[in-house]
Order: sequence, then structure tokens, then C-alpha cells
Amino acid sequence: MARRRKGEEEHENHERWLVSYADFITLLFAFFVVMYSLSSLNEGKYRIMSDSVVSAFRNISSNKDSPNIISSPIPSIRPHVTPPPSDAPETEEARKSRAERVKNMAEEIRKVLAPLVADGQVRVTEGAFGITVEINASVLFAPGGAQLGADAVRALRAVAEVVAGAEFPITVEGHTDVTPIATAMFPSNWELSAVRASSVVRLFVDGGVKPSRLTAAGYGDQRPVADNATADGRARNRRVTIMIESRVVEAEVVKPVKASGVTDSILPADAAPPAPPSAPAEPQAVSPVR
Repeated sequence: MARRRKGEEEHENHERWLVSYADFITLLFAFFVVMYSLSSLNEGKYRIMSDSVVSAFRNISSNKDSPNIISSPIPSIRPHVTPPPSDAPETEEARKSRAERVKNMAEEIRKVLAPLVADGQVRVTEGAFGITVEINASVLFAPGGAQLGADAVRALRAVAEVVAGAEFPITVEGHTDVTPIATAMFPSNWELSAVRASSVVRLFVDGGVKPSRLTAAGYGDQRPVADNATADGRARNRRVTIMIESRVVEAEVVKPVKASGVTDSILPADAAPPAPPSAPAEPQAVSPVR
């Protein structure tokens, strides 16, 4: 091993402070990462962890035959929201009255649109979901236009007077055939059908119908009711549909049924209650086998 010469001084490293500085920066970065992870709490994972802890403690408690139930040790971070009070079930008299009102409304609409109904330009139908009034577009609009004519305004105002006093929601749908349209105002059938439906909605608002009850929808040529291959079918598909959503559904009357040895359940009124379980047969004497 070579000896160090006299007078030769060991070189001093003046950059050793970088090691300590790098360690300090690393620890500082780790500190802020931990602080950020604590501030960004994942609610879903938080709830999963809480449920897992509760389940584990319950298992331990059940194994020890303890009657106590351990509640969640971690409070829920979800804000408590009081559910709105549910509406009382509709009585039979209320359902009958509602159905009668719907029937009378449909008859009134048929009366005010009687000439158009007779010509086959208007169809008024009743169903489980309400009243549907289908009006041929030729009665309301010029070809390729969305401006209501004078006769159409009078007919629709009469319909608005019939439905203005009710509380049922109303959806106005615009439909076209597959013939393409490309004008400055209507680049496609989507715009044409939507603007036509909006024109009827505006007239209903002017006629006294509450705007909150009205919805305008444009379906273009996507919901045909006839074959677009024929002229009559295309004429049928060019229409405006007014849907008065007065759903009338007969509710099934239910009542609780409880029998001996049977848990409480809900069964229809016309269903027969379950028979109680038969008593166990008495043991019979059996002679020993020889």
C-alpha cells in the first residue's frame, strides 16, 4: 500500500450538504402527499371499510353469544336527508272520479274537433296512459313550414280550452316522413319536427295552459306509424301528437294475512289465505323387529 506523501492534503468534499438537502426534500414531499391523501377522502372506500369493520365485530359478538349489537364505530359522512312525505294511496272513489274526468275530456276534444275527426284528419284515442290526439300535419302547417294556419289556430285554441282546467301533463310530439329537408331554417327533419311541436306548445300557453305542464319533443322520421313507401303512408307519418298523460290504473287492493306459524305477508284481496300448518301426528307404537 502506497504511503501518502507528506504535504499532500486530503481533498475535502464541499457538496456533502446536497445529500441532506435531498433527504429533507423527499421527506417534505412525502409529508404533503400524506396530507393530501387525508384531505381527499373517498366516500365509497370509506363506507366499505366501515361496513367491513362492523361486520367483523358482529361476527365476533355472535360467536361469543352476546346479545348486544355493535353499532357502526365510524359515523356516516353522508348528510342526512329527510325523505319527502309519500302521497296517500288513491281511493277507489278518487280513481273512478279521475277516470270519469278523463273520459269527459276525451269527449270534449272529439266535439271541438268533430269536423276533422269525421274527415280522418284527427284521431282521438284513450288508453291506460291517457288521451292521445293525433293531428295530420297538413291541417296545421304548410308543406315544409312550421307556422300554424288560421284554421289550425282556432282548432288548437279549442283544445287548449278543454285541457286548461286539468292538472295532467301534456307532451306535444312533432313527426315527419322520410323525405329529407334542407333549408336555411330547417337543416333536417329533426329541426322541422321540433319547431312544429314548439309552435303548438306556444299556442297552448297563450290559450291558458300552464307552461309547467307542457313538453315539446321532435322525433323527425324516427317513429313512423305507416309505411313511408306510399304517399298515403308518408302523409300519415307527417303528424303532431298531443299526449295528455292522465294515467288511470286500477290499483290492486291488498291486505295483510297472518296464519298460525306463518309470517306476515301481503296478498291480493281475492287470494285465499294460506292454510295453517297441520298438527304433527302423534307417534305410533312400533313393535320391535325380531
